[in-house]
Amino acid sequence: MTFQAPRKCILSNLQLTAFQSSNTYNAIVTYIEALNNSVTGVKLTEQVSISPGVKAILEILDKVEDVVKDTPPMDNKASRFGNPAFRIFYDKVEDLTQSLHATLPHFPEDATAEVSVYFVNAWGNRERIDYGSGMELNFLCWLMCLERIGVLGESDHIALVIRAFWRYIQVMRVLQSTYWLEPAGSHGVWGLDDYHFLPFLFGSAQLRGHKYVRPKAIHDNEVVDELANDYMYFACIKFINSIKTASLRWHSPMLDDISAVKTWDKVNAGMIKMYKAEVLGKLPVMQHFLFGSILPYEGPPPPSATGNERTHGGHVHEGWGDCCGIPIPSAFAAAQEREEGKKIEGPGIRPVPFD
Repeated sequence: MTFQAPRKCILSNLQLTAFQSSNTYNAIVTYIEALNNSVTGVKLTEQVSISPGVKAILEILDKVEDVVKDTPPMDNKASRFGNPAFRIFYDKVEDLTQSLHATLPHFPEDATAEVSVYFVNAWGNRERIDYGSGMELNFLCWLMCLERIGVLGESDHIALVIRAFWRYIQVMRVLQSTYWLEPAGSHGVWGLDDYHFLPFLFGSAQLRGHKYVRPKAIHDNEVVDELANDYMYFACIKFINSIKTASLRWHSPMLDDISAVKTWDKVNAGMIKMYKAEVLGKLPVMQHFLFGSILPYEGPPPPSATGNERTHGGHVHEGWGDCCGIPIPSAFAAAQEREEGKKIEGPGIRPVPFD
């Protein structure tokens, strides 16, 4: 295989429509479904075999967290928006990319220029200092690329979800709380919380067929606390509750609506449909997606910026819309406590009323 640096190809609805009927789209959906099905009924705390490939990924994620610890936020008291120190973190990770990938077993050196782009872009947008489901998708595609080139195998799927992916989410929580990453899009609309989607998708798969716990249990704080160590879904609800007060109905209406569904099987099936529509099917998300030789683009060539189209950050605006979003403050910026406070997965956080 001849590797190539990934590039953006979806710049209009024409390319997006072509992508949705492509082999690459089907491969991404199939991969998500395979990971999803692998963790049905599996708790986060269960023992699972860790292959050399998964072990190397976990060590890489630990090193990324070390970079965060070595890159403290700047004094930014006057702003509740993203902290500029994130750019320093981002550059450090980018500089480490080649050496980090060299630790992966059976990783071809000439694949670094292609595969590493998904890894670097999985941590947020350097210029906007934001994060959303598109960046989360980059991490998934990084894992997918590693499987396609032989670093990982199908037998790793359970460990990839409950160990590697969940570790990634934990590191992202540290990033979000340290640098106050803004939700990508105008209001985090493409995530079920301000940032993420996949933990809820995989988390609902873990709960499929559960004999006692129903989706409405997310409203019972005692149940949430009890199950947060075992299930991603409840861990994410606990996390939301720790930085936002008031009812889920007000600050997380989609999660509140989903809680009315009777079974986790239906929740999980709905999550997959929603992911296809709200992430893989949304131009503001997918116009930032990167295609290379492993995940190739098979549609019509992208348009040039002419006429009434507006270029921005390497893509084309076809009219007024959310696209890159109106910057809004991070919830962490509102909840951050300067004094020693309650530990979550990043610096001290205290709950404040949702605003």
